Amino acid sequence: MPQAEEIKLGQELMQSFLRARKNLRIYPANNPVYGKTVEDAYRKVIEYLDLYGDLDLKLRQNEILLGDKPVFQSVEKEDNLAFILFKDGVRELSLQKGLAQNEMKGFLEAISYDFDKGDDEDVVTLFWERDFDHVKYIVDENFLLEDETYEASATMRAREEETDEGELRRAYEEALKEQAEARVLDIVPITRSDLDQLVKEIEKDSGDKIPRLTAILIDMLVCSDGEAARENLKLICGALEYAVQNGLIYSAVHILQSARKTSEDPNVPETLRREMEQVFLFASSPPVIKRLGEELDSGNMGDLGILMDYVRHLGREAISSFITILGELKTIEARKTVIDALALLGEKDINALAKGLSDPRWYVVRNIIYIFRKIGDRRAVDFLIRAARHSDVRVRMEVIKAFGELGGQGVIQTIRDALDDPEQSVRTAAARALGQIKSEAAKKIIMNRLTAKEFVDLDFNEKKEFFEVLSSWNESGVVEFLLRNLRVSSFFRKGRYDEIKACAAYSLGLMGCKEALPSLHRLRESKNRLLSEYAYTAIKRIEYGK
Repeated sequence: MPQAEEIKLGQELMQSFLRARKNLRIYPANNPVYGKTVEDAYRKVIEYLDLYGDLDLKLRQNEILLGDKPVFQSVEKEDNLAFILFKDGVRELSLQKGLAQNEMKGFLEAISYDFDKGDDEDVVTLFWERDFDHVKYIVDENFLLEDETYEASATMRAREEETDEGELRRAYEEALKEQAEARVLDIVPITRSDLDQLVKEIEKDSGDKIPRLTAILIDMLVCSDGEAARENLKLICGALEYAVQNGLIYSAVHILQSARKTSEDPNVPETLRREMEQVFLFASSPPVIKRLGEELDSGNMGDLGILMDYVRHLGREAISSFITILGELKTIEARKTVIDALALLGEKDINALAKGLSDPRWYVVRNIIYIFRKIGDRRAVDFLIRAARHSDVRVRMEVIKAFGELGGQGVIQTIRDALDDPEQSVRTAAARALGQIKSEAAKKIIMNRLTAKEFVDLDFNEKKEFFEVLSSWNESGVVEFLLRNLRVSSFFRKGRYDEIKACAAYSLGLMGCKEALPSLHRLRESKNRLLSEYAYTAIKRIEYGK
């Protein structure tokens, strides 16, 4: 009898088969998602085979058994893996040791076939055509040879065993339970008359039914008022959540586009247009945004730009939800996409975005600062000043970078304080920020730093960074200052002062200062190798532009 661990792995396998059935029907065979889906399912099967041997399953109409324990159960018709196999006569299925990945691919393609297309294909025929070596199955011979009405009767029994409200009721009632986090409408069951109308309309379309459903719901909404209008709004929210929960992000975007078009239509009553905002509030709620984050992390979203299409319909209410998932995402691509989303939303309310600066996780704070940099709103300075004293060096560096880009008198003092930071990376970032601001005050701070007593003892690369920043002010006062530094000398600590000369030569070369050539030629003969090389490089740059 299978133990709990084996049953759990069997259940995970069934879920991987269902994911494969969805993805292989959506993506073409040359799409990376298609290949990754097959690889993930194959890896899970091999894990089982290595641990427990052959995977032997028994099929019932609405469940799949491993031994005598169910690893899959469903009374749905669509995406009911048990029903898909059972209705075509499969009673036992075995995936055996030695299974190759191409066999796994063929098996998944067979169970992912769109049997609603109306042709005569069935899963047993697809298995037979692939001639598997390590996929074995037992078929009910009575089904194959005698009872031609078996499939129809099996389908009828499955439908009769569904709950009273049927497939749509489950999709749009169970998926829309009241969620305390969302400041939106409570989701309630649809009426039987609504259900009957929707079923009739949807069954006309064998493709993606959500766009069709959305059009029906919008039409119903526009033609209703009062309690009926509120009920229809709840149905639209239900369709939206169903799409997001099932990874149908394109369909979710279609719902938002339709809702936005209706909310901006001057022919729609103003009261109804205002109530349409409930749809966008629901789309911004924490559970919905959390599910979007999971879909991003899974890599199944395909074109990540579709998330931005979704976000463009949201308001400031979504900011806190996106900040929350920003700290939970595991993949770089997912984080980049959410950062872009927050940059778009943050423009609508920088105060809401600034709340992310209080997050205890340094990487969330750094990303929020980076988002402020992308937005480029100088009002962010007041929020970022506090973050300049953050305990993590990476956060402090990000603040200084932001100040260099935002500029203004309000940031000068904070950048000057950063020149005394214990970390060299922060000090050099502060120097670069002053060079970006390029004001007279910024230049004075740099020159004061270069003449400070302790500056000569800094690491050579740090000294060089400060001199390079100073060269961005290509003016006579700076040239005179650098020429004086070419002549600086001291009997004691001569090597340190030669580094100062080398840095000054480097800056003059960057400025293309021909006035410095006589002094540079003399320094070219210096016995100090560093000074000689930097003087030579400056000469080449000035004389030949190299």
